[in-house]
Amino acid sequence: MHGITKTFGTFKALDGVNLDVRRQSIHAILGENGAGKSTLMNVLYGLYQADEGEVFLNGEQVGIKDPTGAIAQGIGMVHQHFMLVENFTVTENIVLGDEVCGAPGILDPRRARERVAQIADEYGFDVDLDAKVEDISVGMQQRVEILKVLYRGAQTLVLDEPTAVLTPQEIDKLIKIMHGLVDKGKTIIIITHKLKEIMASADECTIIRRGVYMGTVDVATTSQEELASRMVGRRVSFNVEKGSTRPGDVVLSIRDLHVKDARGIGQVKGLSLDVHAGEIVGVAGIDGNGQAELTDAIDGLVKVESGTISVRGVEVQNTSIKNVLDHSVATIPSDRHRWGLVLPFTVAENVVLEIHDQDEFGSGIRLDYDRMRAYTRELIREFDIRPDDCEDHAAGGLSGGNQQKVIIAREVSREPDLLVAVQPTRGLDVGAIEFVHKALVRERDRGAAILLISLELDEVMSVSDRIDVIYDGAIVGSFDQGTVNERQIGLLMAGGESK
Repeated sequence: MHGITKTFGTFKALDGVNLDVRRQSIHAILGENGAGKSTLMNVLYGLYQADEGEVFLNGEQVGIKDPTGAIAQGIGMVHQHFMLVENFTVTENIVLGDEVCGAPGILDPRRARERVAQIADEYGFDVDLDAKVEDISVGMQQRVEILKVLYRGAQTLVLDEPTAVLTPQEIDKLIKIMHGLVDKGKTIIIITHKLKEIMASADECTIIRRGVYMGTVDVATTSQEELASRMVGRRVSFNVEKGSTRPGDVVLSIRDLHVKDARGIGQVKGLSLDVHAGEIVGVAGIDGNGQAELTDAIDGLVKVESGTISVRGVEVQNTSIKNVLDHSVATIPSDRHRWGLVLPFTVAENVVLEIHDQDEFGSGIRLDYDRMRAYTRELIREFDIRPDDCEDHAAGGLSGGNQQKVIIAREVSREPDLLVAVQPTRGLDVGAIEFVHKALVRERDRGAAILLISLELDEVMSVSDRIDVIYDGAIVGSFDQGTVNERQIGLLMAGGESK
């Protein structure tokens, strides 16, 4: 891709970007949130048309006008947010749009399954082809998406933020899958900002900063620090800088909590924990050990079977979401699309979702949009949300990382007594991660109680003042920072005993 330029209105998303990818290699595209990475790949895949520039494939210039044209050229793309029909089986999702027929117009599900099974076996994919998508893990859903493009004959696979929603174990499996695909002749382009995974998987890395090509480096001869500085244009600290904690009164107190999931199966089983003002308590655990049900119970989204959740001594379990908000509880949810944003609403409308009834933003049933926009512009500047004039843009039109910044800005700006931060840096680049960690520490130092729930063990270990380990719906260990190592935490997370 040579000299690719793309504008949206007055915003130039790409400005003469170059990308040269060698056959049978893994090539990473690195950049901050909103740098133009996904836009560049959407041009390659035919979802966008470049204003300027050319695309060459195997040395010949090609014109790709839509995804059908890209697929015909052997290019397949797995998007950051999966495009699967949840109540269809794995096989049905893979063949959807390219079905196997016997007689004209008559589907042949047996032959379709055989063809998909052959591809899965060829590339070493362990997938239950008859399972419904809604019943399989996120990591398995991603393998289904990769099988979809392989089924259509893709030689070049574009993976957009492939590890954003995966557990550490699933990330390791994905990297092995990518290397296996390359060994069988495929070429892979990954859009990412996770430096550790670039170092573990990629051969070369192209860096884009604010829509401008910053160069391509050989991964084997570079470092995470160099990649980070070239990406954001400054030195980035990988260590969380914070002073010692001075915990105050208990803000959140949970006692003997029991919560069932939608199927009636117990997920939180006698869990107890406390979070004091002025401290960050990190919950470490493998996904699926009750974290989702714990946060939903705190927020008033699910019924508590037994036990108590108290905020500053007042029980809030089984009340209402509004009551929880009124007790100065803020939440950064795990799924920004499902729980964090109303995607068709503007950024300004999303920012005031929880405070729109305050006098500052109107009276009665009328909203003061000028005040909403002014308030939002302040947060856009403070939290470096891009583009910097997006207050009237639909939230769904922002990059994933900038959507996350909108949520963090909204919740932190309320100055809550309790901030529940669930995967707060998911989908963020290293510069934004540094910013979020500083924001959490700043809230702690202001006197807020922070409950941090993250699948990133490095994050829990570095940010938390105290670490609680969750396993099978209960806290199985609690440690002050510096008194335990990752191996000990990992043993407890897996149901073992800390040595």
